Amino acid sequence: MSPTRILITGGGRGIGRAIALRFAEPGVKICVAARTSAELDKVVEEIEAKGGEAIAAQCNLRDHGSIEAAVFRAVDFFDGEMDLLVNNAGIFDVKPLEECDPEFIQRHLEVNLIGAMQVTQEALAALREASNARVVMINSTAGQQGYPGSTVYCATKYGLRGFADALRLELQDDGVQVTTIYPDSTDTTIFDGVDLELDRSAMDKPEDVAEVVWRCATGAETRTDVPVRG
Repeated sequence: MSPTRILITGGGRGIGRAIALRFAEPGVKICVAARTSAELDKVVEEIEAKGGEAIAAQCNLRDHGSIEAAVFRAVDFFDGEMDLLVNNAGIFDVKPLEECDPEFIQRHLEVNLIGAMQVTQEALAALREASNARVVMINSTAGQQGYPGSTVYCATKYGLRGFADALRLELQDDGVQVTTIYPDSTDTTIFDGVDLELDRSAMDKPEDVAEVVWRCATGAETRTDVPVRG
């Protein structure tokens, strides 16, 4: 059964946008949350063009009040029940540890890990109200292995993995499933300006990740930890 009430963070572009459009169809309500209102408004139009209903929730994951407001807006739009939460928002940069100042570290922790924890916390009541609800964490292969120059990023993604594993156990009696998806490098704007030599044509595509989310959310994929490739 496909979810019909969906909240997606980082929903204005890249993987989040692709996920929103994969689920968009008549009878589905989607709230896309991100910082940039112009991008969100465009995705809302694209969802509506496919027959779905959608709203935008401007949200800064470094601001707990902003998170509270965005999730409240989503839950109100869903009439109190949420079938699917996709914690997708994230940031990435390459920098050796000795060059990572406190602001760099804090920003990565707040967006990639703490933000996902707080969004989930705010959404829990609505998820518990739904039947067969699910939380999906869009992680990274950096949550499974370390990469040089990515110590801070890897730490946040390993943290997200641990959060998901523990949350799965906490919610196992509530009918809320928790799935972690591990894309490899994916061709989105997250790599714009990053000081790496990359063959972006060989990367995963946002639509590849969206398809895995669809399979998990509809029950076609039953694993709790799912790679995009394989």
